[in-house]
Amino acid sequence: MTAIPQCPVTFASRVVGGRWKAKIVWALLRRDVLRFSEIRRACPPISDRILSKELKELEGWGLIVRREFATIPPKTEYRLTELGRTLGPVMNAMAEWGATTQALLAPSQDG
Repeated sequence: MTAIPQCPVTFASRVVGGRWKAKIVWALLRRDVLRFSEIRRACPPISDRILSKELKELEGWGLIVRREFATIPPKTEYRLTELGRTLGPVMNAMAEWGATTQALLAPSQDG
């Protein structure tokens, strides 16, 4: 892990920024527990390699927890930690802002 930035916005962007982390957190907020393949389906077109990397980073920040089951075939589940669940209001606000702004900025179908 790299040094923690002093600016809180920079810090938050580092933790959940990028193309995939917010989508992963959003999927886990909506479904509570997901397997690797379920997260991949919720975040197309993410590759297995990138998804694995992003999950490890989120786990490193303490936002998700990974649970492995000793079964055949192997089964792994992911869920948000208590800290990860605190992103719920932030993600809901982003979704609300996105929906409102998307409607405002979408090209008019009238003309």
